[in-house]
Amino acid sequence: MVSTRAAARYAKAMLEVSLEKGNVDAINGDMILISQSIAQSSELKTFLNNPIVKDQLKLNALLEVFAAVNEGTKELFNLVKANGRFGILEAIALSFQEQYDLYKGIEKVTVTTAMPIDASIEAKVLEKVKTLAPGKKAVITNIVDESILGGFILKIGDVQYNASLANQLQVLKRELIK
Repeated sequence: MVSTRAAARYAKAMLEVSLEKGNVDAINGDMILISQSIAQSSELKTFLNNPIVKDQLKLNALLEVFAAVNEGTKELFNLVKANGRFGILEAIALSFQEQYDLYKGIEKVTVTTAMPIDASIEAKVLEKVKTLAPGKKAVITNIVDESILGGFILKIGDVQYNASLANQLQVLKRELIK
């Protein structure tokens, strides 16, 4: 998708500039705030994507809503205004976070279980992640989904390991149908 590629280019440029200025952590905080705000506010998303609303009005609104952000982030708002790309601001913020994680060596891990995991299971998952993604710092997110019945689904980057009871039952069902 073109807007995704464009967002990645904006995010990469933001990362490079923030590394030069030494404020990459602060800019990442701003990007988290922006992406969460747009994701949680359908009004803000609609406002930014509305072609009838003038870009200057959008810029003024962003500068008011995000008054506490870094100057570098405000410069991004101005650049997005100049290019008429307010519609991809959320994608830029999300892409920046992905590139920031790569830069910092952070691996996002998602563990889906039927019940919340406790500290001992989380420690075991971290040990497994260290073998699967050596040299990376893992950040675990636990998703509770009772529909998997038991077991777990582990997602590390683009790799997914499905050891759920629901999946095993589905495999067994396919074998019996054959």
